[in-house]
Amino acid sequence: MPAYSTQGFNLDDSGRRIVVDPVTRIEGHMRCEVNLDSNNVIRNAVSTGTMWRGLEVILKGRDPRDAWAFVGRICGVCTGCHALASVRAVEDALGISVPKNAYLIRSIMAKTLQVHDHAVHFYHLHALDWVDVLAALNADPKRTSELHQLVSPEHPLSSPGYFRDIQNRLKRFVESGQLGPFSNAYWGSKAYVLPREANLMVVTHYLEALDLQKEWVKIHTIFGGKNPHPNYLVGGVPCAINLDGDLLAGAPINMERLNFVKARIDEIIEFNKNVYVPDVLAIGTLYKQAGWLYGGGLSATNVMDYGDYAKVAGDKRTDQLPDGAILNGNWDEVLPVDPRDPEQVQEFVAHSWYQYADESRGLHPWDGVTEPNYVLGAHTQGTRTQIERIDESEKYSWIKSPRWRGHAMEVGPLSRYILSYAHAMAGNQYCLRPKEQLEYSVEMINSALPKALALPTHRSWISKTLVGRPPSGRTPGTVHSEGQVRRRNDGRRLTNDLIDNPCGGDLATANVDKWDPSTCPNEAKGVGVVTTPRDALGLWIHIKDDRIENYQCVMPTTWNDSPRDPIGQIGAFEASLLNTPMVNPEQPVEILRTLHSFDPCLACSTHVMSEDGHDLATIKVR
Repeated sequence: MPAYSTQGFNLDDSGRRIVVDPVTRIEGHMRCEVNLDSNNVIRNAVSTGTMWRGLEVILKGRDPRDAWAFVGRICGVCTGCHALASVRAVEDALGISVPKNAYLIRSIMAKTLQVHDHAVHFYHLHALDWVDVLAALNADPKRTSELHQLVSPEHPLSSPGYFRDIQNRLKRFVESGQLGPFSNAYWGSKAYVLPREANLMVVTHYLEALDLQKEWVKIHTIFGGKNPHPNYLVGGVPCAINLDGDLLAGAPINMERLNFVKARIDEIIEFNKNVYVPDVLAIGTLYKQAGWLYGGGLSATNVMDYGDYAKVAGDKRTDQLPDGAILNGNWDEVLPVDPRDPEQVQEFVAHSWYQYADESRGLHPWDGVTEPNYVLGAHTQGTRTQIERIDESEKYSWIKSPRWRGHAMEVGPLSRYILSYAHAMAGNQYCLRPKEQLEYSVEMINSALPKALALPTHRSWISKTLVGRPPSGRTPGTVHSEGQVRRRNDGRRLTNDLIDNPCGGDLATANVDKWDPSTCPNEAKGVGVVTTPRDALGLWIHIKDDRIENYQCVMPTTWNDSPRDPIGQIGAFEASLLNTPMVNPEQPVEILRTLHSFDPCLACSTHVMSEDGHDLATIKVR
């Protein structure tokens, strides 16, 4: 194909083609191809979801009250988000309001997941793009301790002996030949710039976070019965409250359990404040000094979010995260977003392995069609089961192409970060909370992060790569997201409210007034949105005669990993890779670094289908 231009990006598919397949340390299955010029700079990018998403077909004809149990299995990392969005969609369609206790429990689960997931993403899915694990073997434990005291002075685990023990543990891994998650990486690449002591410090925190995160998810187990995939309920939550009772009395929520939740929330707050945030800022400083400022893509121009959390009538302290859209880099105008408007959210399939009657047009999710059509382009090299090079001029991904008013958008913590800033600078009171909380966005952008990273005190720095979720400052965006929740003491406050509310005599955790299908209208439509750790999750449901007539899921990664649309607009993943120089194409750490910055969840965007299109298994339940 000839070179062409779209959205201001000059794409050129000539030159050397690099293929990364599969992209690992993500949820799901993903392939990425890029074209390099003679200077090893990326000039074209093609991102492919390599498994079919079929849950929308599976859900047709089922009881809408059961939908959460199916979509909750979309992903086990951002666990519970899909189930929550699903019950919200049904409640929206049927006009069901949840009791305050249910709202509080759902909010505790959602907000603790936000903070937990950000730490897991940074350390366990993304840090190894910045940290050379094997270089930590030669670090000086004493100097590592001194660095730690500078970066994380409040964290108690910092002695030279402690770091020496971790280093020896790591050496035993290497000597055994069983590196586990640290194997098969690009260790030694000149793309890594951290000093040896910084590598040892962050690897140590990687292991600490690995131990802690399994404790944090117990919050979901208490309220939802298990993790991953905690239980939800249309109309509320499936757990009873008896603050004075014991677990044997049949009520899983009592004072002992709530004190356990508060203790875990305190752990989350302390680790993220004293370890996670300082690590992001420290690594960001070092990579910025090394000149790594790539990967802006759509983040500097087009961002969007639905906003969250659902309000409860009469609760004046209910928080809501910012919604809206910014187009063409105009931060002075935040456009309203309505997921119900058929002219706003639409999905296209011109370059997706699906088919519409008219593929030049997009469909709103309520009218969405999920009909697979796996055909390879004329210039695709390889076979249906062993593709060697994709033909991006044709269909090339199992992901659809969502567009907002026809525009490709980036969603995620960085988008929410930018929207918070834009709302605050415009004086918009986008949620019911104290003014100082609203101003936190301005503080984070104009003071805290730029000062720590020695960056300009204005918006321009955000559109450059920093660290962690680096391109476009995606991890500082995540830091802001985590900081908003932590600064407002959301987890602590919500748990205290959950103690106070039942003390006043309100023990209700579910509204079952409309549980019986006989109370439901013959036909109804609803939408449920949730600001997940990856943001902008939307589920649309069409109910007819008590059954699901249509169900459509548009995930954050569907937005970000969308292939080209009918007019050639590329998605956020592809745009973010452009113009990035690579140190060594044989060790494409820069590709992974940028893609991992989004925390891709291909499991959310694509789902099970065999190579020949037949059923993978048949299960009979007796």
